[in-house]
Amino acid sequence: MASPTTDALVQLSFVIQSRLSDLASSRDLSLTQLRMLGVLRDRRPTMQDLAGHLGLTKSSLTGLIDRAEQRSLVVRTPDASDGRTVRVELTELGRSLAAEGTVAMNDAMDALLEPLSASDRKVLHRVAVRLAEAGQEQA
Repeated sequence: MASPTTDALVQLSFVIQSRLSDLASSRDLSLTQLRMLGVLRDRRPTMQDLAGHLGLTKSSLTGLIDRAEQRSLVVRTPDASDGRTVRVELTELGRSLAAEGTVAMNDAMDALLEPLSASDRKVLHRVAVRLAEAGQEQA
């Protein structure tokens, strides 16, 4: 039997995934495409790094980027220091969609957090950051 904390975290993850899925589908994106836009909004990773961020195989990432390029959301560019390496970056349309998605996600999370006091939000923020960092270290 799951502990009450584990159960609460899993239930919260379902709520957040549902909000993310709604946000993605309202913009005709898959959840993975939405995550990709979030990763790319402030960086130009290599294809390999982006695959790692998204937890995708090379072939799955290639298909994802192909589809995003067809929609004019991203472009692939050769790395300036290593011509064999390819970087991925958002186009203007991609940046606009990522910014719009960020605002919508902030609104959705604000609504979710509304029942919490300011001090509870600060505690949740500290705990969420620690858990996210621990999860990244374990990956």
